[in-house]
Amino acid sequence: MSAEIITALLVGSLAAGWVDAVVGGGGLILIPLILVLNPSMAPAQALATNKVAAIFGTSSAAITLSRRVPSALHALKYAPLALVGSAAGALVAASVDKHVMRPVIIVLLVAVGVFTVARPSFGAAKGSSAGPAAASKDAEKNMPARRWVGLLALVGAIGVYDGVFGPGTGLFLIMGFVALLGTDFIASAARAKIINVSTNIGALITFGLQGEVLWLLGLALAVTNVVGAQIGARMVLGRGTGFVRVVLLVVVVVMAGKLALDQVGITG
Repeated sequence: MSAEIITALLVGSLAAGWVDAVVGGGGLILIPLILVLNPSMAPAQALATNKVAAIFGTSSAAITLSRRVPSALHALKYAPLALVGSAAGALVAASVDKHVMRPVIIVLLVAVGVFTVARPSFGAAKGSSAGPAAASKDAEKNMPARRWVGLLALVGAIGVYDGVFGPGTGLFLIMGFVALLGTDFIASAARAKIINVSTNIGALITFGLQGEVLWLLGLALAVTNVVGAQIGARMVLGRGTGFVRVVLLVVVVVMAGKLALDQVGITG
């Protein structure tokens, strides 16, 4: 692998870490880049190697965001469910028809974008003086049973989805936490990062057992992924929910467009 290719991959991993830290979706940057610059690499190897970098970057962002939103650590109790779901999803990933999944995900992304635009108050802080930590302090206290069921279903389903397909896992988690817990975008992003670490680990365990992981490349990409994640997490905390909202909408448009191009065979 030439120095130019390695440099491009490191820069791409930094950008992916930034996007993942803010709203999720960094895999749509790094995975295609790995495949384009390494044509002989199998898609499963690219997915697996991306998981190595993503685990370190997402963990880094999760730690930074959780320091500001300590209640986000409550999400750890859902981590085993997310891990098992993702590991199971990775087991069946090769047998899932991506041409069937892509249109469904595109529709979901468009729905997320339309809903976010139509509801300006969705994901907004519930009181600027209190801050995200206070706003999410009692998010799960006295929560109705149906919402607990919804939360478990959300984590389990997205865990499986991340193992099978993956694009937008963090974004869907953020939207789900905002809807079910009533937390703002920052508090929801902190929880999403914790769950996303678990889904990445679950999928990586499966890929590792299948011998698909290029560990040296993955660990090298992890270094710049962490740098990007730290920049992104600090921007989220410094600029607030409005910043997350704007980036979310941009990522939705880009992600839907990329998947649509993939579906018609233009980019793979």
